[in-house]
Amino acid sequence: MAPVTAAGVCAQTLAEAMGGMALVQLVRPGAPVVLGSFASSLSMQSGAPTFGTPEPALVLYTMAALARRLGVPFRSGGNLCASKLPDAQAAYESAATFGPTILAGVNFVLHAAGWLEGGLAVGYEKFILDNDQCGMAAVFVKGVDMSENGQALEAIKANGPGQHFLGSPHTLANFETAFYRSEVADNNSYEQWLEDGSLDAAQRANKIWKRMLAEYEAPPIDPAIDEALLDFIARRKASFPDSDV
Repeated sequence: MAPVTAAGVCAQTLAEAMGGMALVQLVRPGAPVVLGSFASSLSMQSGAPTFGTPEPALVLYTMAALARRLGVPFRSGGNLCASKLPDAQAAYESAATFGPTILAGVNFVLHAAGWLEGGLAVGYEKFILDNDQCGMAAVFVKGVDMSENGQALEAIKANGPGQHFLGSPHTLANFETAFYRSEVADNNSYEQWLEDGSLDAAQRANKIWKRMLAEYEAPPIDPAIDEALLDFIARRKASFPDSDV
């Protein structure tokens, strides 16, 4: 818990983080640390946490700047929402959190995909939709390509007034990599969308994760190593106080 103002939250978060980091250095000097901040707003009507609101985004930006000032990595953000379904609320609340996550330069995003109901549930469809957004973000953070190919000067010189670039050698050479291709979004005509079953985003994501599970092939591993790992897992589980193994 913290004060209800963004500045108050940031002051308390910074104090707590610095206290924790100082203790770590006393116990183990030189140990690496990550400054973590997880701030959500609150419904004053119900007391439930809310997501995708502007105040936590302001806290995220501020804490990211403070982490850079301290010279430590920053953990925060993600595709967070309070929605129980992968619907419009889930989309806009997640986008309102994930955008600041990327723009603030967060180093470690723990909840990047699948988050529903304020973190109480995970959804396969939401996971697929969020993963698509992560793919877009990975392209976005690379910035503008200023290589010779990226500047496309030869293409500009070769295509004079009245000409288009669709069939130019530069376009053909970059055809497969020029733009991010979403596996989930439907960009076809309305008629094609109808012919394909009139599926919404969640329905398309449902088909994707089911196909992925059906086609999954476990990566190859040496049988002896696999047996040793499974034995280690079993022994560790059995050692837990609440284990029923």
